[in-house]
Amino acid sequence: MPAEIVLGVGGGIAAYKACELLRLLTESGHRVRVVPTASALRFVGAPTWAALSGRPVADDVWSDVHEVPHVRLGQHADLVVVAPATADLLAKAAHGLADDLLTNTLLTARCPVVLAPAMHTEMWEHPATVANVATLRSRGVRVIEPAVGRLTGQDSGKGRLPDPAEIFAVARRALARGVAAPADLAGRHVVVTAGGTREPLDPVRFLGNRSSGKQGYAFARAAVARGARVTLVSANVALADPAGVDLVRVGTTDELRTATLAAAADADAVVMAAAPADFRPAHYATGKIKKSDDGVAPTIELVTNPDIAAELGRHRRSGQVLVVFAAETDDAETNGRAKLARKRADLIVVNEVGVDKVFGAETNAATVIGADGAVHRFAEQPKEALADAVWDLVVARLDPPS
Repeated sequence: MPAEIVLGVGGGIAAYKACELLRLLTESGHRVRVVPTASALRFVGAPTWAALSGRPVADDVWSDVHEVPHVRLGQHADLVVVAPATADLLAKAAHGLADDLLTNTLLTARCPVVLAPAMHTEMWEHPATVANVATLRSRGVRVIEPAVGRLTGQDSGKGRLPDPAEIFAVARRALARGVAAPADLAGRHVVVTAGGTREPLDPVRFLGNRSSGKQGYAFARAAVARGARVTLVSANVALADPAGVDLVRVGTTDELRTATLAAAADADAVVMAAAPADFRPAHYATGKIKKSDDGVAPTIELVTNPDIAAELGRHRRSGQVLVVFAAETDDAETNGRAKLARKRADLIVVNEVGVDKVFGAETNAATVIGADGAVHRFAEQPKEALADAVWDLVVARLDPPS
């Protein structure tokens, strides 16, 4: 259903990227009113915004005064997205300042609000900005994490505006949830693992699995839309980086273990959607293993990899919710219950997998079993919908915010 969206644009060099975000929003059928700051108009002019949106640009409180734009825009919006959100804008929003049309709109909006920051690393990491972001998130505002990459000039680091398609994905999910579904993970830190690990045999070969990482990435995107600070530990995927996550790339199961345990130390919830390789070669061949002339295949000795989920279950901090996965080809529910007990987890998502099931697909069906004995069966549905359903179960098990 078409929605009324306010697209705020802050005064940063990344303002040009908001043109692509505007195109994605309008081509999805939504009505978009662009509200740029005065500084933003120095980067991208009003005619560009008007042409792309098909609507007049709202850029000051003195135009169309009889319509009271500084109140009306926020009151009538179904969603407000600000991209880029500068450090100045974050500070004004956190402290309730309203000295232009965009900050007035943020103050009057009662709909979901998504802020996509973009600034230099030093500005993003400054204690003032950190405090402002924490304040906004505590109020239910979705402040997505900036990306890491090339910034203005020769600088590089965290502070880059995420890809417009990924900001659009966050906006779409926030809009779908609506104001009736608050950002119930606001103020929470969650860790999601995704993809499949690879264990090197030699410089050109590895042991691995068929996990695409799509379900884990769906969990990460859903958590961002629900207001969480998300650490995504990603193993060997070919997917676009989700907007708003702290992305940690790993290759092997040992690397996955190290990164996950570090990230989980202060996490409120951990979702172990990755598929770690259960075994690795006992010995790594420094040269390519050659095929012998007699046709006899070499013997590869395997050793067992560490069980990351079980280690988390043994050592997790009080109140932390742990979700594990079971990919089974037979007796799925029975095997899933046994695995749930071994891992000491709160929930297990049980999938029946096969050549044409789950791996790489856009949809998933699952049975989710709780340590309390509750069983939830989910018919085949988009992986993002399943992720939201599981997050609902996680939220119900989280301790109340302190």
